[in-house]
Amino acid sequence: MKKAVFLLTTILTAIFFVSCTNKSEEYIDPRGTDYAGSESCVQCHKVQSEMAFHSSHFKATAPAVLGNVSGDFDSKNHTFIYDKDTKLVMEKHGDSLYQVVYKNGKEVSKYKFEIVFGTKHAQTSVYWKNNNTYELPVSFYHSINNWATSPGFPADKPYFDRMVVKDCYACHSSNISSRMVNQSSAEKNFMSMDVEDIIRKETIVYGIDCERCHGPAKKHVEFHLKNPNIKVANSITSFKNLNRQQRLDACALCHAGNDGMKMKSRFDFKPGNNLSDFYRDTRSITDTAKFDVHGNQFRLMAQSKCFIKSEKMDCISCHNPHENASKNMASYSKICMSCHQGLKHDETTLKIMPEKLLASNCVECHMPKKASGAIKFQLSNSKQLSEYILRTHKIGIYPANAK
Repeated sequence: MKKAVFLLTTILTAIFFVSCTNKSEEYIDPRGTDYAGSESCVQCHKVQSEMAFHSSHFKATAPAVLGNVSGDFDSKNHTFIYDKDTKLVMEKHGDSLYQVVYKNGKEVSKYKFEIVFGTKHAQTSVYWKNNNTYELPVSFYHSINNWATSPGFPADKPYFDRMVVKDCYACHSSNISSRMVNQSSAEKNFMSMDVEDIIRKETIVYGIDCERCHGPAKKHVEFHLKNPNIKVANSITSFKNLNRQQRLDACALCHAGNDGMKMKSRFDFKPGNNLSDFYRDTRSITDTAKFDVHGNQFRLMAQSKCFIKSEKMDCISCHNPHENASKNMASYSKICMSCHQGLKHDETTLKIMPEKLLASNCVECHMPKKASGAIKFQLSNSKQLSEYILRTHKIGIYPANAK
């Protein structure tokens, strides 16, 4: 009996170790041989991986296949009218999606959805031409549940010649390059990443994946598969081991605007690096500087008294980077109240709503939604500009909200 139990235990143990194989051994990453790929993370970090794979970070770019593309292709809401003679129609041909231009009822051109950017607030798309990608002129906006002009595109004629430069991919993907890489990421050529004016499709790593934020994981995977009893992370960057500025820099890489002086490619940034070695700010973070609500979350937060007076506050004080921001405003209020206990509102504010409700809606009053000055769009057959609304990350007192 003991022998049978021992044999069964041995077989089960063998099955476990066979199933828990090092997937990174077979994987070749466009970033270099020291990368393992996000699928290698699942076997030990299943909970975090499941959340991350459904997040806006992970879906910041994706192949434009059915299921990844937002918007309607099958009803009256799939047509954008430029003038009485010209219209653009979102069409599905088999498994492919297109923006098709018609003049006087006749098809004159069509462009395929190839890569989508974004998934939460809005989604724009690009098509391939001559080893580069170009933005499609109509995007889908979730706030209006409809199609409208892509940011900065005209509403009086279709336009298909805006190239999406590599630096756009630096915050929406984990890799894109002009050359295949078969060496370690440390030996990568900067020129192939941002300067050379072609893109190789095979080098794209879609979305913000695990290794974009934690660094190359090949050695980490190999070590822990061989040493499953060791629980201290080896050969990987853990955010809990970074200092405050390093954690802030990792987020600010893509959430602090794009108007600084570029020193190095953002793709070369690894967690723990100093952002000042990659971007040099052209504007100081002061109370007088006005930053747009789109893409400037860090710099807006840095102007807040909450941040200035705190020695610990950073982005992950309020956000779990593995999942989308919570829609439960009360959850953020709990974070606010952890520092602002016993705070009393004045009589003017109390006229808006009872004290108990105010305590669950800190964000609505102190981080209100604002219109972006950088992004505006127009609806079909309309000359009126619509505003793109996002929540500001500058925490403060906004008298207009107390009316």
